[in-house]
This record gives sequence, C-alpha cells and structure tokens, in this order.
Amino acid sequence: MLTEANSHQPIGKSQILEWLQAVKDPEIPTISLIDLGVVRGVEVDAVTGKVSVHLTPTFAGCPAMDYMKRDVERALLAHGVPAVEVEISMREAWTSDMLTEAGRQALRQHKLSPPPVIGNQVFDLDFLEYAECPNCHGNNTELRTPFGATLCRAVHYCNDCRQLFEQFKPV
Repeated sequence: MLTEANSHQPIGKSQILEWLQAVKDPEIPTISLIDLGVVRGVEVDAVTGKVSVHLTPTFAGCPAMDYMKRDVERALLAHGVPAVEVEISMREAWTSDMLTEAGRQALRQHKLSPPPVIGNQVFDLDFLEYAECPNCHGNNTELRTPFGATLCRAVHYCNDCRQLFEQFKPV
C-alpha cells in the first residue's frame, strides 16, 4: 500500500494532485499541468500504490506531450510512488476553458495573452481576433497570424504599446 513517508496513512488523490501542481508545461514553465487543464484524471490503486494519470493534449500532435508524460512520471516516482502509468488520450477534447484562473495568470506572467472564456458560446474564428496585450493590458490589438511558434499560439500586435505578442489560442 502506498503511504506517506513516516506515516501509515495511504496517499490520496489530493496528495498526488498537489505533487502534480509542481510539474510545469515544458514550453511555458510558469504554468502547471494542473492549471493548464491537461491533467484529466488521477487514480490510486489502494492495494499496489500504482498511480494512473490521464493527460489530454491541448492540440493533437503537441510535441510537448512526451516531455509532460516523462515529467509526471519523474515527479511521482521522486515522491516514492512505486509505479506510475501515464496515459495520453484524445477521448475528451481539451478546451481553453479548462485553464484555471491561476493558469491564466501564469500565462500572463509568461507574457502570453490568455484565451477568452468561451463557455457555452458557439466558437468561431472571430474569437482569434480578440486578445488582451500581456504587456500593457490593452485591448487595441490585432491578429497578425493565427500561426505562432507552436500549434497552441497565435501572433498579435498591440497598437497601443506597439509590441508583438503571442496569445494562447482559444479552442
């Protein structure tokens, strides 16, 4: 049975999630995988102590997923988890609404504009037009290209502070 160090209490899901909070996105090191919303589930086998973690990429073909998987495994093994299984699944699509408020702040800290909250609105390409400048926080911005350095980013220009910046795409 998996127990906390110097204790006979079994390690619970909340402890695993706390440890995973320290695992950062390899492309955006200010945001945790939890706050990014890619950790979709955690299960702990009470008998064997094996922990299963389910991840959903922000975009199909995300090159960072192998790094995320490795970092999750390393973090949990370093905390004494005897066996870790990380599954990457596209069964349930990731949406930008899965970002937590702390995640949105972490994107701003990395000078990325967070995507708008879409909620139950019908998504259309106009959502790509709207971005808050992470430098001056103005909204007088324009989309330069929907293709940024990675699949999950678009490039915008701020007419107020005259800076190019990337936005984490809404999906």
